[in-house]
Amino acid sequence: MANGTVDFEQMINQWLARLKQRAAGGRRGPSIPKVYLLVVALLIWLATGIYFVAPDEAGVVVRFGKAIYTSPPGPHWHLPWPMERVYKPKVTQIQKVEVGFRTISVGPPARYRDVPTEGLMLTGDENIVNLEFIIQFKIKDPIHYLFRVRNPVETLKDAAESAMRETVGKKEIDDALTTGKGLIQNESQELLQQILDQYEAGIQVVTVKLQDVDPPEAVNDAFKDVINAQQDKERLINEAKGYRNDIIPKARGAAAQKLNEAEAYKQALVKRASGEAQRFKEVLKEYRQAKFVTRKRLYLETMEKILPNTQKIIVDESVRKNVLPYLPLNELGKARTTGKPPAKGGR
Repeated sequence: MANGTVDFEQMINQWLARLKQRAAGGRRGPSIPKVYLLVVALLIWLATGIYFVAPDEAGVVVRFGKAIYTSPPGPHWHLPWPMERVYKPKVTQIQKVEVGFRTISVGPPARYRDVPTEGLMLTGDENIVNLEFIIQFKIKDPIHYLFRVRNPVETLKDAAESAMRETVGKKEIDDALTTGKGLIQNESQELLQQILDQYEAGIQVVTVKLQDVDPPEAVNDAFKDVINAQQDKERLINEAKGYRNDIIPKARGAAAQKLNEAEAYKQALVKRASGEAQRFKEVLKEYRQAKFVTRKRLYLETMEKILPNTQKIIVDESVRKNVLPYLPLNELGKARTTGKPPAKGGR
């Protein structure tokens, strides 16, 4: 068996040699005609073209070194060797490529080995970061995967490293270390797929996942301080947003309360003014019917409101001639109110 193909010509020759040995061994009976042997050999050779494709595979039939067609899962037949042969890549299997590190042992505990030549990259603000990421992929076109690229997995790894370097080179280091990881993954995946499609590699990129993003070891402590400061900033921002979300509804509620109170006050004033206007209209109506009586009543009602708040001293005409020119009338009013004798005054 060479390259997964059985050398059926050698097998047939061995079988024919065994028959000849049995015929030359002195066995009784008529000898088998050679034409029958050739027919049996032809049937066996044709039967070698039967092959089975598993559910997770695709059969690629190659005729004299050229891919002719693909076959779905199930039993099939092709022209026997050396005219045709079959390759059966696993098209549904999700495969993985590691960039920036290698898995030494899956563990537990798992052990890894860093590959700095792949992981060290330059950001857009001229800082260096060490990225470790994986690419998950599957075969999209089995013919292209087998025959368009010499080593599709190595090509995928090199293209992924190139796409990641280009993507990281457009970002700042804070994006790579903190909140921009998701965007970097998406952009590098799109760029990697474009490169593979240009190569006609027959590969579909399922995902690009950043495993670890760290600054170089020499400046790791300084970058940790920066990250802590960034996290404190995010925490303070979240606290401020929480305070805002707490105070704004209260302010809106107070404002709504003020508006309702003002609306109620406006309605009260309007109703009061309407009532005063209606009362005035009623008084005007009565005044027009009896002007003298209405004026007298209005005068008396007005004096009832004014006189209790004023101090008046009424002096009879017969007494007024005998009083002194100066009389402390104000003091007399206070004395009548408080019950104390008035202060003595001069002329």
